[in-house]
Amino acid sequence: MSKPIDNPADPFKRALADATRALSDHRELSVTYSVDPPGMAAGAMRLPQVTRRMTRDEILAARGTADAMAMRLRHQDPETYARFAPPGDMARDLYDAMETARCEALGAREMPGALSNIFARLGQEAERKGHGQLRSTNEAPLALAAGHLIRHLATGRDLPPAAAHLMELWRPFIEAQTADHLEDISQVLSDQAGFARLARQLIEDLGYGDQLGEDPEGDEDEDAPPEDAEETPETQDNDASDEEGEADNDAQPEREQAREDDEQQARIGPESTSDGELEEETEAPQAEAPPEPPRPAPWSEADPDYRAFCTEFDEEIRAEDLAEPAELERLRAYLDTQLDPLKGAVGRLANKLQRRLQAQQNRSWEFDREEGILDAGRLARVVANPTMPLSFKIERDTEFRDTVVTLLLDNSGSMRGRPISIAAICADVLARTLERCSVKVEILGFTTRAWKGGQARERWLAEGRPQTPGRLNDLRHIIYKGADAPWRRVRDNLGLMMKEGLLKENIDGEALEWAHRRMLVRPESRKILMVISDGAPVDDSTLSVNPAAYLEKHLRDVIDMVERRRAVELLAIGIGHDVTRYYQRAVTITDVEQLAGAMTEQLAALFDPDPRARARAMGLYSAHLSKRSY
Repeated sequence: MSKPIDNPADPFKRALADATRALSDHRELSVTYSVDPPGMAAGAMRLPQVTRRMTRDEILAARGTADAMAMRLRHQDPETYARFAPPGDMARDLYDAMETARCEALGAREMPGALSNIFARLGQEAERKGHGQLRSTNEAPLALAAGHLIRHLATGRDLPPAAAHLMELWRPFIEAQTADHLEDISQVLSDQAGFARLARQLIEDLGYGDQLGEDPEGDEDEDAPPEDAEETPETQDNDASDEEGEADNDAQPEREQAREDDEQQARIGPESTSDGELEEETEAPQAEAPPEPPRPAPWSEADPDYRAFCTEFDEEIRAEDLAEPAELERLRAYLDTQLDPLKGAVGRLANKLQRRLQAQQNRSWEFDREEGILDAGRLARVVANPTMPLSFKIERDTEFRDTVVTLLLDNSGSMRGRPISIAAICADVLARTLERCSVKVEILGFTTRAWKGGQARERWLAEGRPQTPGRLNDLRHIIYKGADAPWRRVRDNLGLMMKEGLLKENIDGEALEWAHRRMLVRPESRKILMVISDGAPVDDSTLSVNPAAYLEKHLRDVIDMVERRRAVELLAIGIGHDVTRYYQRAVTITDVEQLAGAMTEQLAALFDPDPRARARAMGLYSAHLSKRSY
């Protein structure tokens, strides 16, 4: 009598593990099944769990994941992948998505059935994440869409509907930027290094060339020794010594004498040589032209024509380094007195935002599962009836993405008084609210170190006032709260905004570019940057010796760069100043008392999972503020 099968899924799991080892060409590969996210480590592969029920979705997920990982193991050289991989986050995501698509498309040439499994798994994942309901590229991941497009073009097969919808959202933009290079995909599909070069070119075409890092093949020719290089004198001597043995001792005095003659001739110099020899020695170095010096890096990634006359006196400084602890504590106490009259209204708005965020973070459980965490609430029925099976539960994944929010506050002199107090109070309340919802918050400020030019202007005057010097003031970028700093440790820092003499002039373009660079290196998957300003960029020293719109043009270029790259979601709030002519997502308020409502509503709208509801909420609130302004 044969032994009964304990778990009906075990034969399927063993068969899939064997097929995966064969497909990946890794006979010693360890294959396991788990409720944890799928992944690969050294010599091990983790696949989605298959329960006793063996539902169609479970089987398709396991087979599709196994085939995709096996294709990558079979067709990817880890060293080549690492050599060409860019260091920037967005560029790395694009590169990884394209390389994954290459391996899957290459494997599909030999095994079309494996591609069907992979596409089924892609369709499941796209449906689960709601990619079929997206209405704009604002919420659609560019890297995933680029990988889907590579799969479609390389295999010629239609993607599942939800994945195809995501691809079509980005397809016009990708094809418009990379039309000259997309046609080369099929030619380099089997050449990993060639495809990596093409992928890096596509990433540059999409606007992320600044994240590619150094060219991995730039120094190969310099590092590799020439094939026909002659042996050095030391090598020749060593070879001669090995071959001649003791006979070399007799020739040693002759070589030493020759070396002394050469050194003596070198000390005598060209004066003792003939005119012909001198002419040859002076003309020889001219045969090879010296290499051209590298072009200096642009001052700004957004505008190559923008420059600063001097950056030696710029500073990026923490708030606690600009005042003594006792002074910060006193200024914070003063800020708290400003907060008292607004505590009720601001608190209600903060609670509203917190409820909306926590509603999206609530996790749910799937009960009566065959595997997972033991459901203690259903143990009573097992006690009452021992023949009843144990019941397990699995926590359902949340769609709330890991997020960081940066508040960039204008610290210019025009914000002095009520506006800067309201901005500091709102930043205080929002930071505490978002921190309770596990959203990291960074608070930054920007101003200058001096009025109408500082040490940079003095140097410009000392050097004779050259024409169009560029930015002519010393920047001061202030870090009030880092994203990883707990709020309780830095709460006094916002009191610094109340310090007399801190608020001076504002150069918004460089401040926005600085905040954007800080966000790009963050590990969070979603990045939101909110700018609060009350006017156009102004620095009298710079504008007096440059074109009138010099700083404003740079601000527009930086905004265009940030919005075009889409790595950071950008929105702005203008206090008595129309910022809608600069930013795509912007609200203008006429009274600083509206700032708290504008900040919370705009953030709440961004976190709304429905793109249409999000756009409607932002539009309605903007219209509401416009009506109140009349």
